[in-house]
Order: sequence, then C-alpha cells, then structure tokens
Amino acid sequence: MTAHPCNRTRGYKPETEAKYRTALELYSTTDLSYAEICRQCEVSLNGFTRYICTFHRHLMLKRNGIKCSPEEANDIKMNQRRGQRPETHAKYKEAIAACDNMDYIEYNVSQIAREFGLSGTNLSRQLHTHYPEVLEFRERTRQQLGLDDGLPRGTRSWCKEQYAEAVELLRADNYITLQEAAERCNVSYTGLKQHLIFYHKELVENRIKIRKQAIRQQRKGKITGRGTLHVPTPEIIKKYAEALHLYRTTPLSARKIAKQTGVSIKGFYEYLQTWHKDLVCERKGIPYEEGKPMDWYWSSVRRYNPATTAKYADAITRLKEGGLTTAKVATEFGLHPECFRQYLKEHEPALHAALGMKKTESGKMVSPKSMEKYKEAIHLYKTTSESLKSIARRFGLNDCSLGQFIKRHFPEFLERHKQRE
Repeated sequence: MTAHPCNRTRGYKPETEAKYRTALELYSTTDLSYAEICRQCEVSLNGFTRYICTFHRHLMLKRNGIKCSPEEANDIKMNQRRGQRPETHAKYKEAIAACDNMDYIEYNVSQIAREFGLSGTNLSRQLHTHYPEVLEFRERTRQQLGLDDGLPRGTRSWCKEQYAEAVELLRADNYITLQEAAERCNVSYTGLKQHLIFYHKELVENRIKIRKQAIRQQRKGKITGRGTLHVPTPEIIKKYAEALHLYRTTPLSARKIAKQTGVSIKGFYEYLQTWHKDLVCERKGIPYEEGKPMDWYWSSVRRYNPATTAKYADAITRLKEGGLTTAKVATEFGLHPECFRQYLKEHEPALHAALGMKKTESGKMVSPKSMEKYKEAIHLYKTTSESLKSIARRFGLNDCSLGQFIKRHFPEFLERHKQRE
C-alpha cells in the first residue's frame, strides 16, 4: 500500500500572520504591554501571547534583556525563579552571581550592588526572596573568615508581632488568600508577602504545593491552582436562584424553566452542568460522585427527565388496572404506542413482562391476544397451500397484518408454505 504524503505545513498560517501583523509591529517597536497591544489591535491576549512565544521568541527574549538571533532563541531558557520576572532576572543576574563568588566575599551586599549600579535594598530583597541559599552561604563563610559585621539578622520583634495574627490565620486556613488575610488583620499586603517570603518559607512552599496539586482538578468548594475556591460568584447564584429552585422542586424541563424565569437557556444548562451536576444526575437516576466522569452513565442507558415520568404516569396507572392493550392505552392518552412500549421496557420491566407476552417455541415474545386472533388462520396457513390473501379474507383479517405477524413470529412457516404451492 502506498503511503500518502503528509500535507501538514509547519509554522504559522498566512491568515494567522495577517491577523497579528499590526500587533507584532507594536510589540517589536514599542514598550507597550501584551494587554495594551491586544486591546488596541482587538486580538486575543492568549492567542497573541502564544503566537509570540512560539514564532517570535527572539523578540520576547529581547524585551527581557537577552539579545539573540531567531535561530538561537529556541535554545535559550529564562531561568528566573517563581514570581521573578525575566527582565528582573537579567538585571540582577551578574550581581547575584558576584554575591555567590568568593572574590566578593569581603564586600557586603550594598557594596556589591554599587559595583553593578544597583540599589542595595533591592538587591537584598532579590536575595531574600529568590536566592536565600546565597545569603546563608555568605553569612556562614564571612563568620568563618572573621568578616562578621555584628549587625542583627532575622526578623525584628515588632515585625514578628505585627504579622503574627496573619501568619497564624494563613497556617490554619489554606483557602484564605494573602490579600484577605492582610485585610482581615489590618496589615500591609506587600509587607505580609515579604515577611512570609523572608521568614516563613515553609508556609509559602506548603501553600504552593497545595495549589500545584489542585491544578486541573477543579472540584466544587475546593481550592484551585490559583488559590481561590471553585464556587460560583454571588451574582451568578442570584441570577439563577429562581430557576434552580424550580429545577429542584418541579418536574419541568430545564428549557421550560429557563423560558419561564427569563434566563438564557444555554447559560442555565452550563450553570447546572458546572455547579449542580448532582441535581442533573438525580433527575436522570444516574449515580453521581464528585470529581468522577459520568460519560459511561450518559451513554450506556437512556435516561428520562421527571417531566417524561409525569407524562407517562397516568397511562401506566391505567395499564396496571388491566383490560386494555398497550396500544389502546397509548391512544387514550395521546401517546405514541412504540415510545410508550420502549419506556415501559426500560423503566417498568415488571409491568412490561406482565402484559401477557409469552414465548413461542422459537423463543420470541408474542401477545396471547394476537395469537388468539390469528390462531386459526396460522393453522390453515401451516397445513394447506391456500394463499395468504384467501386465508385472511376467509377469517376477516388484514392480509398485510397477518403476513407480517407470520413473518415476525413464525418465519419457518413461510418456507414450508412455498414448498406446498
């Protein structure tokens, strides 16, 4: 077999290039942010960011202080620490390397910062935040060499007292954000953030670990990878409150409820599927467990809404009283006979089996009433060579119905009858 060549082209499509041409020109010639460029050019922020990172990585590196050719760009990685911007990493890279070098061990951090034209305070903050191991190395080595300046290290007592309540709050509640803790304890958000990074690294690392474990595992009421709770906003809850109440307490379909309460049908469906999947499953009789997929349940068995159950309820009650066939009951209540039979078969199997259906010798189910109706005609068809139309006329039957009944339940009689003719 001849293999067909792949028609897939590498790189971006012409229409993609045309779409981002103006935005790319602004990105390469100005200092505007991604968001501002996308706002001016009316393009997607995520799409444009991906376009730059994939096909124009050298421009992104250039913005972050790393000059290279387009060919070299893919092999260059920006090794900034968590929370450190690439341009900040490039700015302090040489000074931090000097702090970790024995050639500069006799200098303090402020002196090293001045050597590289930087602020001593800002360089110290970078070391505390992203390179604490460098500071530990410097302190240990300077003490061994007798270069200790005798200045106090560590957190100040007043600072420890100021943030103590917020730290305990963050330790006790993994769901609370730094912003909420700072507001509740009436302290500075940036100050609390720096205090945690400097003196409570294990708490910061633990919170980061919890968020990493929550990535792509969104569960209602649980923390997400962003550190926020996965819950609907108060505005969304208020918007669909009435519709949700009707969905929970009445058999009306979601479509009718949405129309009655004046909310978007699509929006209400998405709200139910996202935040109240348990109610959807309860309506359809599907077992539900938070966090587990339900594809198997949706596809394996046909399910009915409470509105459908209510639709067939009176007809089922009438059928249980006896005396009427399924077709007559369906006609009486304005139902489609075959749909009614299918519903009985799936949701009232005991009633469906008790309607008088019996097995023939071939193993097929036959209604006794139909069998009684066609009994003599079938016997005559089985034992004589008389035509089907003649037999049906003799017993006042419809020849097509009789033929279909024989074909469905006694197909072996057809071949025997042909041999007699």
